[in-house]
Amino acid sequence: MAKRLTIDNMEIKVLSINDKDFISLTDMIKAKDGDFFVSDWLRNRNTIEFLGIWEQIHNPDFNYGEFTLIKSQAGLNSYKLSVKEWVEKTNAIGLKATAGRYGGTYAYKDIAFEFGMWISPQFKIYLIKEFDRLKEEEMKQLGWDIKRNLAKINYHVHTGAVAKNLIPPELTAKQRNFIYADEADLLNMALFGITAKQWRDKNPKLEGNIRDYANASQLICLSNLESLNAVYINEGILQEERLIRLNAIAVNQMKILTKNESVMNISKRRTVELI
Repeated sequence: MAKRLTIDNMEIKVLSINDKDFISLTDMIKAKDGDFFVSDWLRNRNTIEFLGIWEQIHNPDFNYGEFTLIKSQAGLNSYKLSVKEWVEKTNAIGLKATAGRYGGTYAYKDIAFEFGMWISPQFKIYLIKEFDRLKEEEMKQLGWDIKRNLAKINYHVHTGAVAKNLIPPELTAKQRNFIYADEADLLNMALFGITAKQWRDKNPKLEGNIRDYANASQLICLSNLESLNAVYINEGILQEERLIRLNAIAVNQMKILTKNESVMNISKRRTVELI
């Protein structure tokens, strides 16, 4: 699925190809007055020299011999070069000509920014700014995904221990869910000092649950507590004693985790204070 940049109400597609971002030159050229094509840009000698330098730096398989021949003809009135010809002759990787739903000419971001300068210096600045915004949004989403996955690491270990040791087989599904929720609240109390219901009562306007608003340090600690609680359950330790042990561990781990910069930089979402 293509991502999109928006400049002056004009959408510009961004495709991820081999984990690299390629920006649509086809969409960008719509911002240039008059009838122009990417091939017009490729005729320019400065363009060819820039592409050649970029490929030499990033592409070990670049055909320098073909590039030299192309450069010698660039700028001539009779000279024409398509993206397809450029890629086929030089084995270039910075430009892509695609077909299908998201068809068109795409360029690696460095080259797309240079193409933006051909449109106008102002357009180039807006393009870079919008691309940076897109990457910031992606990093925020990545951080949130990491946080949510951290919370799931030991979930099945924990629920498995609960099912094996605390749930008699004759209980109904509703009764079993109550026990699962009770053990989940044990962890909430150990870490946050509050149950899920108490948090909802205090925050009626917020969507989700208490764990949705935890920071990275808290979710790492929660994952560790799930694993430890599973061990304690298997050892037959009563819930009251488990709560005391888990709370002491949570306090100690949070003191360590909140001093770890790499953990704190995972994301900047709202922190639920440890009580």
